[in-house]
Amino acid sequence: MNQPRAVARFNYWHELVLFGLLIGLLALAEYLSPGFLSLRGQLYLSRHLWVFAIMALSMTLIIIAGGIDLSVGSAMGLCAVAFGVTFEMTGQLHVAIIACLLTGVLGGLFNGALIARFNLHPLIVTLATYAAFRGMAEGISQGESYSQFGDRFSELSRATLLGIPLPGYLFFVLAVLVGLFLWRTPTGRSIYAIGHSAEAARFSGISVNRIRIRLYTFSGFLAGLATVIYVSRFDTAKADAGRGFELDVITAVVVGGTSIFGGRGTIVGTVLGLLLIHETRQFVGRYWQVDELKSIVVGVLLIVSVLIYQLLVTQRETRSH
Repeated sequence: MNQPRAVARFNYWHELVLFGLLIGLLALAEYLSPGFLSLRGQLYLSRHLWVFAIMALSMTLIIIAGGIDLSVGSAMGLCAVAFGVTFEMTGQLHVAIIACLLTGVLGGLFNGALIARFNLHPLIVTLATYAAFRGMAEGISQGESYSQFGDRFSELSRATLLGIPLPGYLFFVLAVLVGLFLWRTPTGRSIYAIGHSAEAARFSGISVNRIRIRLYTFSGFLAGLATVIYVSRFDTAKADAGRGFELDVITAVVVGGTSIFGGRGTIVGTVLGLLLIHETRQFVGRYWQVDELKSIVVGVLLIVSVLIYQLLVTQRETRSH
C-alpha cells in the first residue's frame, strides 16, 4: 500500500532517466569507438566544457525562478574586451581580472534592475542587452583583439591536478555550493516558490524583486568568471567571445530537467544535462566526423528531454488523483 506513495514522493525521475541515457551513450560509444572512455581522452575533451558549465549554474537558478538570460554570451564578449583593455592600459593581470568580473556583475545587475524594478519580462530585457552588450564590446574594441597575457595566465586554464584541469575543480566546487544553496537554504526554497507563482510568493512575504536582482547579478559574475577561463585558454580577448554560448547553456539546463516555465529543476540535473550533451557531441564528432550532425543530435536530445519531462509530469499528476 505504501509503494505508490513512495514512488509519488520520489521527484528525481528525470535525473534518473538522464543518468541511464548517459550510461547507455557511453557504453555505445565505447563499443563503436574503442578508447572513447579512456581517462586521458575524456580529460582532454573536457577542456571545452567548463566555460558552459559554470554559466549553466546561474542559468539554472534563473530559469527555476521563472526567468531567462539571453545575454550571457554577449556579456562574455563585453567582459573579454574589458579584460583586454584593462590589461593593455595597466599591464596588471589581477587588475584585468577584477575589471572582467566587475563588468559581468554590473551587466547582470543592470538586467536584474530592469526586470525587477520596472516589471519587464526577462526575455525582452535580456534580448535587448544581448544586442547592447555585444554592440558595446565591438564599439569599444573597434574590431581589435587583445593577446599576449603571459604564460602564467595561460596556465590558469591548462594546468591540471591529478589529471583534472583546474577549471574542472572550480566548476564542481561551485556546483556543490550552488546545489546546497538551492536545496538547503530559505532563499533556495524561495527561488522555487517564485518560479511556481511570483504573486503568491510576494503575498507570502518573499522579496521577489531582491532575489531576482541577486540572481541576475550572480549570472553576470559567473559570465565574468567564465570569460577569465575562456581568455586564459585561448590567450585572446575579443568582442566575439561567447558568441552563441547562451543557447548551449540554456539547452543544457533544459535537457537537465529544469522547467522552462519555472518552479522545477536541480543542479544535479543540469550537470547530467551538460555531460549528456558534451559526450553526445564528442561521440558524434569522433564516430561520424560530421560537425553539422552534432547540432541535429543535440536538438533531438532537447526534444526527447522535454517529452520525457512532460510524460513524468503527466504520470505524477495521474498518481496524485
